Amino acid sequence: MGEVYRARDTRLDRTVAIKILPAHLSDNPEAKQRFDREARAVSSLNHPNICTLYDVGHQDGIDYLVMEFLEGQTLADRLMKGPLPFEQMLKYGMQIADALDKAHRSGVMHRDLKPGNIMLTSTGAKLLDFGLARPTMPSASLATLTAITPQQSPLTQEGTIVGTFPYMSPEQLEGKELDVRSDVFSLGAVLYEMLTGKRAFEGKSQLSVASAILEKEPSPISSVRPLTPANLDHAIRRCLAKDPDDRWQSARDLAVELKWIGESGSQVAISATRPEVQKPMAWLPWVLCGVLAVVVVAGAIWHSSRPVEHTMYFSASFPFPVRDIAIAPNGHTVAVVGDRESGGKSALWFYEIGSREPKSVANSVANTDGASFPFWSPDGGSLGFFADGKLKRLDIAGGGVQSLCDAASGRGGTWNSDGVILFTPSGQIGDVVNRISASGGTPQRIGTLDTSRGETSTRWPMFLPDGKHYIFMAFDVSGQGKAHAIYVGSLDSNERKFLTRATANAAYATPGYFVFYRDKTLFAQHIDLNKFELTGEAFPIFTDLQYEPRIGHATFSVSNDRVLLAQNGTGVSLSRLEWYDRSGKETGTVGKPDVFANIDLAPNGKSLAVDQTDMGSQNSDVWIYDLQGEGAKRMTFDPAIDAMPVWSPDGTRVAFSSSRKKTFDLYLKNTDGAQEETAIEATPGEDKFPSAWSRDGKYILYTRGTDLWFLTFPELRSQLFLKAPSAMKNGQFSPDGKWVAYASNESGKWEIYVTSFPDAHGKWQVSNGGGDEPRWKGDGSELFYLAADGKIMAVPVKEGANFNPGAPVALFQANQRALVATSEHVAYDVTRDGQRFLINTRVKNGEIQPMSVVLNWDAESKKK
Repeated sequence: MGEVYRARDTRLDRTVAIKILPAHLSDNPEAKQRFDREARAVSSLNHPNICTLYDVGHQDGIDYLVMEFLEGQTLADRLMKGPLPFEQMLKYGMQIADALDKAHRSGVMHRDLKPGNIMLTSTGAKLLDFGLARPTMPSASLATLTAITPQQSPLTQEGTIVGTFPYMSPEQLEGKELDVRSDVFSLGAVLYEMLTGKRAFEGKSQLSVASAILEKEPSPISSVRPLTPANLDHAIRRCLAKDPDDRWQSARDLAVELKWIGESGSQVAISATRPEVQKPMAWLPWVLCGVLAVVVVAGAIWHSSRPVEHTMYFSASFPFPVRDIAIAPNGHTVAVVGDRESGGKSALWFYEIGSREPKSVANSVANTDGASFPFWSPDGGSLGFFADGKLKRLDIAGGGVQSLCDAASGRGGTWNSDGVILFTPSGQIGDVVNRISASGGTPQRIGTLDTSRGETSTRWPMFLPDGKHYIFMAFDVSGQGKAHAIYVGSLDSNERKFLTRATANAAYATPGYFVFYRDKTLFAQHIDLNKFELTGEAFPIFTDLQYEPRIGHATFSVSNDRVLLAQNGTGVSLSRLEWYDRSGKETGTVGKPDVFANIDLAPNGKSLAVDQTDMGSQNSDVWIYDLQGEGAKRMTFDPAIDAMPVWSPDGTRVAFSSSRKKTFDLYLKNTDGAQEETAIEATPGEDKFPSAWSRDGKYILYTRGTDLWFLTFPELRSQLFLKAPSAMKNGQFSPDGKWVAYASNESGKWEIYVTSFPDAHGKWQVSNGGGDEPRWKGDGSELFYLAADGKIMAVPVKEGANFNPGAPVALFQANQRALVATSEHVAYDVTRDGQRFLINTRVKNGEIQPMSVVLNWDAESKKK
C-alpha cells in the first residue's frame, strides 16, 4: 500500500523517512483515505515511543508523509530469533503501553497493533503505522475469511475486516463497535508472543485462528517458560480476557502494572505442581525463608515425609550482573563472578545457597580483580580461575593466589583428583585444550582440531567421573556455528568421540546426566559412561538463559545433589558513553544506553567509532557517532563479529578487526561508506586486533596473538615489532611517533610499559600496581592509563632524547563496563587537549536479572 524512502532534510540537516502513496494507488479512495487517516492520527501524537510526523504534502500526483527516521528492526523480525528476555520484554512492553495510552487519550485507536508495527531501536520501542486508526469499524462476517498458512506473514486484510487476525480482539472479529480495550487485547497478544516466542492464538487458517480468539484460551505461559513470574503471567492473561470488562480498562493501567513488576524485582514463583499429599507445616520454612537453607530444608522433607519429588524454582538476587557461576563439590557454596563495587572490574565472590547476599573474596582471602570462569578442585579447597592473562589458583584456607601459566583470555577449566588441570588458554584461532599440573609448570596441548569442519578452537573442558575422560566444545569463531559440538576426549590419546551438537559449554551431572545448551534452551540427556554415548531423549530443563554467542558460553552450573543454578536473561550488559572532565565531573553523554565496546575518537574530535552489539542477535558491528549532530550510522553489516575500530589520521577511513574468515583479520573501510571494506592483513593463523594508527599515516599498530606487530602503508607489509615472554595488547603510538605505550602481563598482572619505535630499544614501566589501556595526550606531554582499581591515571612526560616519565597521578574513579569475554577491549578515550574523557560507563542495576536456583531439576523427567 505504500513505499518508504530514506532521505536527507537539507533545511534542518537531518535524516528522515518519506512514506508515499504510489501514483497507481492515488486514485484508490480506500488507499487514499487510509493514508490521510494516518497523517491526521500521527499529527496529533507527540510521544517518545511513537514515530514522529514531520510534514505532509502532495507533489506530482503523489501524496507523502515526512516522518522520523528509525534505524533498527521490527519486533516481528526480532521474534524470528526467539522470545525476548524478561527485562527486554518488560521494557518494551511498558513503552508500547505508554505510547498506546497517549494515542487513546488523544482520541486515536490503533486497531492494527502487531509485532510488524513496532520498531526496536537503540532508544527503545516505537509504535508505527496508524493507517487503520479510528474509533469505529464496520460489521463483518466470519464467512468472508480465507485460508492462510501459519508460515505466511500476517498481512492487513483488505475488505470486510481490517487488521491482522492473530492480534484481533474478539469484538473486532465480530464486527462490534470498538473502544480502547480492543487495543489492550492486541497488546496482550503481542506481549504473550514477546515472552514465549509463540502466538497466543494459532491455527491453520484464518477461520481457525478467529475461532481460537473467540473460544479458546492461549497455552499456559508456564508450559513454554516455566520461570515466568506469576504476576506477569496474570497481567498478560488479563489483557486477553474475552470480555472487555474483564481486561485492563486502559493501556495506562497495563503500563503501571508492568512498571510495578519490573521495579518489584519479582521473585520467580515456585512451580505450580505440588505433591499430592504434603504436611502443611513441613513447607512453612519455605514460606518464611524462601530460598534460605534450601538444601537442608529440602533434605529434611525428602527424607522424613518422602512426598513425590517435584522440580522447584527459586531465585537469588545480586547487587551486580553475574557473569559466571560454579557450584563447589559440597553442593551449596557457589563461586560467582561479578563486578566489584567500583572500577568496573569483575571479581570473585562466594555465595552460600539461601544466604541473603554474596561475600567478596577480596574481603576475606585474596584479591581476584579481573577474574573469569572459575572452577573448583575436587576437594573444594581450591579454586581455579583466569585473570591478568594468567591461569590462577586460589587456595581458600591459605588465602594465597598463585599464577600457574599464561592464559591470555581463558575459555574454561576443570580439575581432577590426580591434580591435573585442563584449560583452554584463550579464544585465539588454533587454541585447543591444554593440561598442566595444579601446582604449575609448562602447559601441554592435548587433542586436535578438525579444520575440515570449520573448527577454530576447543574450549570449556570438564572432567567426567573417571578423571581420565573429559567433555569439551569444538567452536567456530566465525559465528556461523556449523562446527559447534560437544565431544568426549581422553588424557591418554588424541582420539575423541562426538556426543551432540551444541552452541555452548556442557556439563556432567550425577546421576548419569549430560547437560548441554542448544537452540536457546538448556537440555539434559542420559549418558552411558561405559560407551560414552547419549541414551534416551533429551528434555528441556531451562530457557531464558544468559548466553554469550561470541565465545559459546551459557551461564549455568550443576551439582551432584541435583541442584542447578542458571543466570536468567540475555546477560547483555548495557553501558552509556559519558563525558567527564579531569575532576571526574560528568559533562554529557553520547547516544542512549546500549551494548558498547572499544571506543576511538576521531582525530578532529567530531566523531566517534565504536563497536556495538545487537541485543537480539548479539552480533557486533562498527558504528560511527556524530558528536556534534548526535546522529549515528552503521558502518559494517557482515554477520561476523566486527570490532576494535581505529581511525586513520585524516579521519577518512577506519581500520577494524573481523572474524568473517574464521580468524580475526584486519579490514579497512572508508567512513563515507562509498566503498566496501577490504582485508589489509589476513595472514592465516593468529587473531589480529588493531589498536593505533600513527599520526603520519604510515603505520597501523596491532596485536597478533600475544605479540605487537605493525603494518606499513601503502605497502601493506607486516612486521613484528615487539615479542615479549608474556602477552601484550593495546599498543599506542606517541603523537611524534617515537614511542609506543602498551600493556603487558609479564610481571604477573597487567602493567603499562613504553619502548621506542620503530626499533624497540629500552623499556620503561610507567604504572605500578596494575595498569591497562594507555592513551596519549595530543602533544605527548601526558600519558593516561586505567589503573587496576578503575581510576584514570595521568603520567607527565618530559621531552628529551629518552623517555622521561613522572609519577602517576590519579585523576578520578571511572566506572567502566567490564568485559570478561576478551582480553582486547578499550573502555575510554581522551580528547587531544587531555581535558575531557569519554568513558564506556556501565549502567548500574537497571538490567540486573536474578539467578535461578532449581531443586530436583530432573524430577519432572522421571514422571514421563
